Amino acid sequence: MSAVTPIPVETYKVGFIGAGKMAESIARGVVKSGVLPASRITTAHKGVRRTVFESFGVDVAETNNQVVETSDVVIFSVKPQVVKDAILQLRPVLSEKKLLVSVVAGVKLKDLQEWAGHDRFIRVMPNTPSAVGQGASVMSLGAGATQEDGEIIAKLFGAVGKTWKADEKLFDAVTGLSGSGPAYIFLLIEALADGGVAAGLPRELALGLASQTVLGAASMATETGKHPGQLKDDVTSPGGTTIAGVHELEKSGFRGILMNAVVAAAKRSRELSQN
Repeated sequence: MSAVTPIPVETYKVGFIGAGKMAESIARGVVKSGVLPASRITTAHKGVRRTVFESFGVDVAETNNQVVETSDVVIFSVKPQVVKDAILQLRPVLSEKKLLVSVVAGVKLKDLQEWAGHDRFIRVMPNTPSAVGQGASVMSLGAGATQEDGEIIAKLFGAVGKTWKADEKLFDAVTGLSGSGPAYIFLLIEALADGGVAAGLPRELALGLASQTVLGAASMATETGKHPGQLKDDVTSPGGTTIAGVHELEKSGFRGILMNAVVAAAKRSRELSQN
């Protein structure tokens, strides 16, 4: 590959191919955090989504070609079944001067690069809490993407949560954990609230306590740096209420069930990506 044209860090523009919820979450986070002004973000849509993006200052073009032509970084945020056609249609304007990014689940870099005609591509796996600025995103760089390209994308996705770099071969496991993981936690919150109701709490209070307890525990795990086992021990007094509850969880195989869920989702991700 020839020398890569650097992305102008101070003035670069971002274009979204696809104007769905994930694109909206990323765009809103980027604007809210001050990483980029809305005037440097573009997407294309002719329906109701046009109004959504315009409401926070994003320029909405008529066509995807216009989005690509005015952007230095092009983020593909479409359904897996249409990403190939979207890239092939835009291939004539997807030059190596543009950094290409995919947040499309289950579509590998080798395919993305083949369709685009070059390997200045970065694949990112975000998750749904990106919508509230608490996402977990993992990125893998194509052969033609530079370290500086990676830093730009890490900063963009850092606007909606935390980012990590990993080899693409780990992405099925990432899907099983952080991609599908929010659903496991929603089930946990619902179950905790049901337990509260069973113990006599009003539904609204039980749900509020369950949600805040999960949020608080997660914050302690990320902010204290302590191993979760240590944090569990810190709240588990000898002969107390917590150890009684933990004992019940262990008898039911709580940890094994969660481990199995991650492994099952990772296996399904592999199956889908091979189809």
